[in-house]
Order: sequence, then C-alpha cells, then structure tokens
Amino acid sequence: MKAIVYSKYGSPDVLQLTDIEKPLPKVNEILIRVHATSVNFGDMMTRNYKAISPRQFNMPFLIWLIAKISFGLNQPKITILGNEFAGEIEAVGSDVKRFLPGDQVFGYSGERMGAYAEYLCLPENGILAIKPTNMTFEEVAGVPYGALMALSLLRRANIKPGQKVLINGASGGIGSAAVQIARSMGAEVTGVCSTLKVEFVKSLGVAKVIDYTKEDFTQNGETYDLIFDILGRSSIPRCKSSLKPKGIHLFASFKMKQLFQMLGTSRSGGKKVICALGPGNVDDLNSIREMIEAGQIKPVVDRCYPLEQIAVAHSYVEQGHKKGNVVISVNQAQKNISEISS
Repeated sequence: MKAIVYSKYGSPDVLQLTDIEKPLPKVNEILIRVHATSVNFGDMMTRNYKAISPRQFNMPFLIWLIAKISFGLNQPKITILGNEFAGEIEAVGSDVKRFLPGDQVFGYSGERMGAYAEYLCLPENGILAIKPTNMTFEEVAGVPYGALMALSLLRRANIKPGQKVLINGASGGIGSAAVQIARSMGAEVTGVCSTLKVEFVKSLGVAKVIDYTKEDFTQNGETYDLIFDILGRSSIPRCKSSLKPKGIHLFASFKMKQLFQMLGTSRSGGKKVICALGPGNVDDLNSIREMIEAGQIKPVVDRCYPLEQIAVAHSYVEQGHKKGNVVISVNQAQKNISEISS
C-alpha cells in the first residue's frame, strides 16, 4: 500500500510517498481503507517535534518531556502521521462485534497516528464511529480532532442557554468547532481571530467577530460567562475584568502558572480558572456525529490535496492562512478534488 513516511524531523520535505506492507488486523482490530485524512496541529507539531522547545510548547514541561520521549528524541518513533480519518471498513478481526466490513466510519487515532496511508488498523474500542450520513469522506475527515477537544472542554464549563461565550482562537480546528458547539448549547458566541480569518469565523454563525489586530477584547467593556482560550495566549489578570462575577476562564493550553491560578480559584464562589485536557471518547464522537447530522456542526473544507501532495499541504498550513480544514484525499471517495476545493 502507499503511505506517507518520514524518518527524520524537519520541514514538509521530509514527508515521502512510499510503498509499505499492508497491515493485517488482529483479532480485536478493524482494517480501514482510508478515503481521506487531514493536516492538523498535531501533525505539524509531530513532524518537527525536535525543533520545539519547552518554551514554545503550549503545555507544562512534564507533558513536553513525556511527548518528547514518546515521539522520539532525535528521530521519530512514529513514522506515519495523520490522526483524523474517514474511510470504509475492509476487514474485521474475529473478536470484533461493533463493526462490519463495508461500514463507513470516521475517527481519531490520537498519538498512534497512521492515517497518512491507504490502510489503517485500529482496535475496536478506539475512537471510531459510523460516518455522518450527510457528509462526504473528505468533508468529515477534518472534524474529529477539533470537535472532540472542543466538546470535552466545553462540557466542563456547563454552558447554559443565553450565556455569553468568547472563543479566543476561533479560526483553528478546536476554535471553529467550539464556536459551533457552544452555539448548539444555546450560547451567544463572540469569536476572536486575525484579519484574514474574520469572514471565515463570521460564516460559523458567531454573534460578533473581534479582529485582535485591531481591537483588544479585554478593553471593550464587554463581559462574558466563559472565555475559552485555545492556545493560552490571553493573560488572566488582563481578562479578569472581562469575566462576569461567576465567569470561567477555560484554557485548552496552559502552563504551570495557569494551573496554580486554577488551584487558587477552585474553592472560590466567584470567577474561576479551569485548565483541562480534552482527549475525547467514543461517546463524544457519536455525539459529534449526531450534531453534524442535525446541522449543528458544519465542517468547512478549505483545500483538498491528493496524498502525493502532502508536503504542499503541510507548507500551506504552516503559512497560517488556512480557513477551515485542509484535507488529504487518500483513496478517491465521493467527490473529486476539484469539487471539494471549489
């Protein structure tokens, strides 16, 4: 089978199209013929993890160190990237009960990666669900990572209908999903992004967009029930006046400083800081499928590239201009590339 393999950390050019042996499913595994995958933040970081210092990493040093050991100190241990996918089950192991050959599925493989290939083996209990009926493989392939993280984290904030929510970093994979999920919970959502992403964030249905290059949301007098900071870029002291009396400052990425601030507000009856990880699970993925089928989450495909142009796709994402998901078509599925990209 064809796969994108890399044997050293570096620029997008380290990604090479190679023929490797097709995997065989174990008794508890399923074999998926991958139709589409994506280029997300995890792929970009893992591809060049050797160059990421603890200071550049958006999480505490211990998590950076664990990831460093897990991914490989000087060269990658995991040689096939891609942790989001959509495809069709080709075969199942003898002990598999949840799925059958021919099932159309989508999912998230997490740190095991492997979706930049024509075939992928996953355990039956992995984060995997039946594909939404109203989406193509390409449209849904870029959904799982961001939506799983956003849903898991937003549930910790216990959003109520009518509450005001600000998403700082609304144009990325997690942020764009968070905008739509918060709206489905009945919140009035404000999105913060750069000038180039304003129209994209507007298309997600926000009540208001703030261009951070022109306006500081902490200085406009507005207050929110929840400030959801995707990349940990906002300062807690600066944002405190932007929170309502019992407001929550939720961090998807954080350092030790934010963890200590969370401990300091944990028993307070007033404003709180929450630092959380959002690994997601099968139940969350099934909830996301239901939201997609109900029209509450609408995946947006910015560009779609064939597998052999994976380096070009990584370069495009690295430039920071993507608006929506950048998808890789592995096995041609329901639409051709020109249709998806138009």
